[in-house]
Amino acid sequence: MIAPLSDGGVGTPASFVSREFALDAVPEDARLFVSAQGVYRAFLNGQRVGEDLLTPGWTCYDDRIAFQSYPVAHLLREGTNRLEIWLGDGWWRSQMMWGHERPILNCWGDRIGALAELETGGAVILKTDDSWRGGLLPIRQSGIYYGESVDARVTPEETHGVEVLAFDTGLLVPHEAPPVREMAALTPVDQWEDGGATVYDFGQNVGGYVRFTVEGEAEASLLVEHSEQLGPNRQWDNRNYRSARAALDYVLKGEGPETYAPMFTFMGYRYARVTVTGKARVTAIESVPISSVPEQTGVFECGHPLVNRLVMNTVWSQRANFVEVPTDCPQRDERLGWTGDAQVFAGTACWLADSQAILRKYLRDVMADQRPDGAVPHFSPDPTRLHPVPGRGDWAGSTGWGDAIVVIPWQLYMHYGDTDVLRECFGAMVRWLDYLWSISDGPIITPNPVWGGKGFTFGDWLQPQAQPGQKDNQKAAPTIGDDAAATIYHFISTDLVARIAGLLDETEEAERLAARAEAIKAAFAREFITPAGRVGYGDQTSYALSLLHDLVPEEHREAAARQFRRVVEETDGRIGTGFIGTPALLPALTKYGMHDLAGKVFLNERVPGWLYQVKMGATSIWERWDAIAPDGTLFNPGMNSYNHYAYGAVCQWLFEGVAGLRRSEEGPGFAKLDLDPVVIRELGHVSARHESPSGEVAAEWRIEGHRVTYRVTLPDGCEATFAPRGREQVTLGGVAQMGPLTLGPGTHEIGFTIT
Repeated sequence: MIAPLSDGGVGTPASFVSREFALDAVPEDARLFVSAQGVYRAFLNGQRVGEDLLTPGWTCYDDRIAFQSYPVAHLLREGTNRLEIWLGDGWWRSQMMWGHERPILNCWGDRIGALAELETGGAVILKTDDSWRGGLLPIRQSGIYYGESVDARVTPEETHGVEVLAFDTGLLVPHEAPPVREMAALTPVDQWEDGGATVYDFGQNVGGYVRFTVEGEAEASLLVEHSEQLGPNRQWDNRNYRSARAALDYVLKGEGPETYAPMFTFMGYRYARVTVTGKARVTAIESVPISSVPEQTGVFECGHPLVNRLVMNTVWSQRANFVEVPTDCPQRDERLGWTGDAQVFAGTACWLADSQAILRKYLRDVMADQRPDGAVPHFSPDPTRLHPVPGRGDWAGSTGWGDAIVVIPWQLYMHYGDTDVLRECFGAMVRWLDYLWSISDGPIITPNPVWGGKGFTFGDWLQPQAQPGQKDNQKAAPTIGDDAAATIYHFISTDLVARIAGLLDETEEAERLAARAEAIKAAFAREFITPAGRVGYGDQTSYALSLLHDLVPEEHREAAARQFRRVVEETDGRIGTGFIGTPALLPALTKYGMHDLAGKVFLNERVPGWLYQVKMGATSIWERWDAIAPDGTLFNPGMNSYNHYAYGAVCQWLFEGVAGLRRSEEGPGFAKLDLDPVVIRELGHVSARHESPSGEVAAEWRIEGHRVTYRVTLPDGCEATFAPRGREQVTLGGVAQMGPLTLGPGTHEIGFTIT
């Protein structure tokens, strides 16, 4: 690993390292292996190597650093060749965390550097060492939150040597996640003047950057600012970026058309405001989305256009936030791999894109960040593990967040049949469970109310209380207490790990944890369930989670289901759940046969509601149900993101509930499915398809009167069961049927009548 001596430290002009070498003949095969401290982009004879972005990616760098490998024979030539590696601060040392706490600089080190080997025929013909040279780049400053400052008049020149850094090559691993790549560019759908600047609306909130072409005189400049959402009357507003500058400024070289896009950063935005200073004009501009999961593997469509847009909003939020790490948001001074967000969204992520590799890589980061006492971090990679925030304790151990170490591997097992991930994470799961039990020395968890204290929990984060528009004499909707939320998740994870232990033939642990799960279940019933069936704090989340996960004893389930219906009806279809309750709400309603109420809640177009944000023009999923008021007023920018995938977790219910493609624990990886479509008349028709590990699986239904036609296609190796479950006059291929149906590969048409 070599560091350019031209480098002045974090926030100073970017540097490069370079080396010339000679070839007598062009080899038929040649491969460049390269990694870096910071982020890099490599050039061989002036041509870019590969198409990957933000390499070597983002990991817990003290645990693992990825390297990339590229075939480069086509870039070599006889005689003199030149390899040049450009370096930026990246996640390695640019600002991490938000400015109002204490921004962390130099999180994983204060020196950027490059490590490379060029091989042909099994022999190393070039490698980084102290003979390389370095210098400064036109990129005068870059940072993940900062953006970039570029002076195109600067020509890279070798002005300095390099220093060989102490580096443990045992940290190097092949790139574990899919590479970040550009997607198809988006052109503006509208533009207008704004006080001497031009605002471009690209019509879609993305994670990415703006690429422009400009012509003008040397020293003229452009400033490109970004925004997710405009205020009333199209007022420019990006206050929700907080301390993230998230801008690009560019000084022209002045020698004809100049095209540029940022190299070492990205932004979250829909709008760009371009201010030109001096004699110059923009001749072309486009928005370039980037993602580790650019290809969509699951499609859900129906006869309700707002629902179709909601699904695409979720797809776009996943794309924008699956950039090396599943993050909360791509725009503000955060962009962290929050474990709670990833936990609730993992199932949906697997339906919409091939998420196996990126989530497995993320789990390795989570395990690297796990504390010695078993606490799992609030986010990973976790800058606070290496740089604790004074006075704020340890940022780890929240139930619902730390449970990512259990729930995400389980979702990968269910979706891809991946038992390796269960085995790899099993030890970390058990340590997490033992930590949970230790919080209150027993099954009922009493969370610490102090951020950073042992047992602190976010609970049902952003669970709405007062319903917008409610009457003055109407009480706010109840919310779940932290103790109930923590204890419910204590059971969910303990029960799951007991089952996982059985799958892995960990017999003793399976028995120990199964007994512990029963103890938690019994204690929850004593503490939080009344004989009349009231559960927890009488809120939607308490009922949804406890009923969905069978925490309510059988003798109380009927009464609890009645109470559940009552508390949902009291809000007249408006959602009363936050981050952990929302994914459970509709599955719980449909599990207990309340399809009518599930449809009413899902299709509600008022705030809080999924379709409210779509009606308000959202093109991605919001962090808050009330991110924009009905009059267009923006919520407090101190905590307001317009690109957060968590509430998009409802899409898992669309595939598994509405389309009926419910994955079976008896046959993970789509070996078996339980077909149980939830027919919601207002959707008109439904069509879902997914490229599963075994091939395409698809389902669609239409309804005429009371008669439903349900068509399903199963790939080779897949078996599905369809149970009548209250449906009448069931037919298969037009032939009347009695009892459950077992279906094999191929396309099948089932008919049934509903009331």
